[in-house]
Amino acid sequence: MALHKLRYHLVDVFTDYMFGGNQLAVFTNARGLSATIMQAIANEMNLSETTFVLPPENPAHDYRIRIFTPVTELPMAGHPTIGTSYVLAKEYLVDRSDQETCLQIQLEEEIGVIPVTIQMRDHQPELIWMEQPLPTFGSEFEDVDIIAEMLNIDPGAIRETGLPMQVVSCGVPFLFIPIQDLASIRRVSLRREIWEQVLRDYEGMHVFVFTRQTERSDGTVHCRMFARALGINEDPATGGASGPLGCYLVHHKIVPIKPTTHIISEQGIEMGRPSTIHIEIGSEDDKITGDRVGGTCCSVGEGFLEI
Repeated sequence: MALHKLRYHLVDVFTDYMFGGNQLAVFTNARGLSATIMQAIANEMNLSETTFVLPPENPAHDYRIRIFTPVTELPMAGHPTIGTSYVLAKEYLVDRSDQETCLQIQLEEEIGVIPVTIQMRDHQPELIWMEQPLPTFGSEFEDVDIIAEMLNIDPGAIRETGLPMQVVSCGVPFLFIPIQDLASIRRVSLRREIWEQVLRDYEGMHVFVFTRQTERSDGTVHCRMFARALGINEDPATGGASGPLGCYLVHHKIVPIKPTTHIISEQGIEMGRPSTIHIEIGSEDDKITGDRVGGTCCSVGEGFLEI
């Protein structure tokens, strides 16, 4: 017999229309749920991530959120943070009394406090920005041939970029792999057996490929992300990788550098779920001073689980 009903909202994140972007389930009242139950629910929802909203541990903050993939909990993630903030604002679960044009909230995640800015339009949340921790640049992976074999592409598609394959983290580490052109990145197909052999125990086990060739006229990079260790074959939009992606592009001077460098990342196109991710990287004297990731959301529906 069910003890009570848990309400959830379904949201598409990093898109302004339904059935685009990255799917998210948000449970707005997770009081009393154990981590085991949260993980089981995330597995049942079978989306790339599911979030659970809890009271903050520090009353100076707005909420605590826990983020689960179907197989594990994450310390921080982008599209769950932005999608959860969208739901909190849309459902009037944050104070909107005197800030109808721009709301500022603070969310506690496993990695720490994430500041979020919610830009409002016609009393509804529109563009939502999250600040991410400053980047950590990890090791460079040297073996182009084995990575190309893992991705099922010609090694020249990587080597000809002249750029390193490097681990960068703003909370979650990713191995960034530059690809020469759109034709090559479209052919990428991750070979699980090689990933298991080469990257499962590597510091950056999540694979993020990108090219400077884009489909949109205003795009900066075209991207794909594969996270076998998280139970995600391919992700249509990866906010947690977009901050470090922007830091990689600025650090290696791949894009024109300004005090605030604006980047537009397109992702999910090969999956039929086009996503648009806005990235802003602050820098001064070749040092990165800030990074934030933003996007819009679209409500898809709501329901409940009987627990």
